[in-house]
Amino acid sequence: MNNTNAGLIVLGVNSVYHESSAAIVVDGKLLFAIEEERLNRVKHAKPANLDNPHLLPHLAINECLAKAGIRLEQVDVIAVSFNPIKRLVRHRNLTEACEPEGWGTETGEQKFFDRIMTIPRQLTEQGFAGQFMWVDHEMAHAASAFYPSGFDHAAIISIDGIGEFESASLGEGNKRNIHFNSIVDYPNSIGFLWEKFSKFLGFSEYDACKVMSVASFGDPEIYARQFEDLAHVSGNGFLLDAKTLNFRFENYSALESLFNIKKRNADEPLLEAHYNIAAALQRVTTKILLHLCETVYAQTKSKNLCMAGGVALNCVANTILFEQGPFENIFIQPAANDAGTALGCAFYAYNLIMQPESIETQKQEHTYLGSSFDNDQILSEIKNSNAFHIKLDNIEVEVARLIARGKVIGWFQGAMEFGPRALGNRSLLADPRNADMVRYLNSLVKHREDHRPFCPSVLTEYAGEWFDIKKEAEAARYMLMAYPVKKDKIARIPAVVHVDGTSRIQRVDSRTNPKYHRLISEFHKLTGIPLVLNTSFNDREPVVCTPKDAIKTVLRTNIDYLAIGDYLVAKDQASLDAFSLEAAVHI
Repeated sequence: MNNTNAGLIVLGVNSVYHESSAAIVVDGKLLFAIEEERLNRVKHAKPANLDNPHLLPHLAINECLAKAGIRLEQVDVIAVSFNPIKRLVRHRNLTEACEPEGWGTETGEQKFFDRIMTIPRQLTEQGFAGQFMWVDHEMAHAASAFYPSGFDHAAIISIDGIGEFESASLGEGNKRNIHFNSIVDYPNSIGFLWEKFSKFLGFSEYDACKVMSVASFGDPEIYARQFEDLAHVSGNGFLLDAKTLNFRFENYSALESLFNIKKRNADEPLLEAHYNIAAALQRVTTKILLHLCETVYAQTKSKNLCMAGGVALNCVANTILFEQGPFENIFIQPAANDAGTALGCAFYAYNLIMQPESIETQKQEHTYLGSSFDNDQILSEIKNSNAFHIKLDNIEVEVARLIARGKVIGWFQGAMEFGPRALGNRSLLADPRNADMVRYLNSLVKHREDHRPFCPSVLTEYAGEWFDIKKEAEAARYMLMAYPVKKDKIARIPAVVHVDGTSRIQRVDSRTNPKYHRLISEFHKLTGIPLVLNTSFNDREPVVCTPKDAIKTVLRTNIDYLAIGDYLVAKDQASLDAFSLEAAVHI
């Protein structure tokens, strides 16, 4: 045990593939969690390569230690969300098309293993003297969903690209214990299916969100037969046509033959066929997830469902499987991607070592688990920049007025979100009533594709009046559910309604984010609209983390103002003068 009075200190680390991250759990309570990309300013922290799984998220680890007020040598347990021996053993006898010395080859897998196995030594050399633990990747995902859920008993679905060899695991959480009832192994992988088609459609393997957007424009019937051949439910899981998909070889000839269309290059226009392929992909994914949902319910008979893994970020499928499936409650880890495995393996290690009679961890009420800054730190950074500023007594009121006047606001408040969604602490905010705002934000602020939709942050107490919600879902607080907009409301909020008439919403509660709730409430008073457009505060880079990141982003983009702490920041004095003149009218 450490020599502090904090109880058992567990540091969870994810580094092997991508979304490198760290989380610290002290005496069963999650204290802090952060992604390395927010600190090193490299998207996904690093590429998922054979030669770099040993690169630890040192910046994230140091932030966790600083938050806990401890040194590395005071940590009792470090848990890493991967089992390298399991990976090596399961890949020894595979026969499939692979890139020379790449993934799946004997040479490539040995290189991968050798580098991962340096991690314990690295940590020891840096001063760690506690217990080191490898945690199976899928178990880390499952633990990240179950232990923070607040459920004593729940069915669990962990589903991503690949762990060590598994791509999906159906299990059960009961008190402190988690066990799996059925496993789906590689190459049957929904995560890899989406990565392959993301690249086939001209995007990167990280662009599942873009494919989801494109899918809304297509007709899933056009390529239904082709996808029936590629992916279908089977027994307790699903089967994929691995020969056609060719996951570990950069060859798309079989897919080109199947769909009678060439692989799209990134600079080529999207065609109707691309929309239809994406739509069929979305439908088969939803069908498979609904099957897994029904299967795990039959196995567990629980009324509660917990989900994690990158595929669990598919908000369209999530809504259908919950509203049409057998569960009464659903908890999806907000950091459902690999970043969340740092949190999961920390919880798993704590419960394994301490063996509490029941779950000692508290329900995860929010995902504001990252870095925060006070007004003094913020002011110091403003003064070091070329920006202009004014301090406000009631910044929520003033920002609501600016949004209602059509301004785009960088909203930087409180602790940073853990996970891929900006949920009102590191967000760009705008008026949802302005249909032109979608084009403006995509082309001049975010510099991204025109088809990408924007999400609404809606006051919880009004969500049911504006969106067709058949079952209340905790996951809707984290932009993990997509709902149809009520027909009589669509014309009033065109900037946050996707082409299919839905919105991926964030329900905002006064209890978990009172400042953001007050801002939206003020906007509601001004406009009669109980929601604002919310997108991540970034421009082709990771979401901003520090005041310096936020100020730099505002200075180089078309964002009108930055509301950071109690300060309103602008690029020039004229903008602040215009604000002051307008504000004076309302005094």
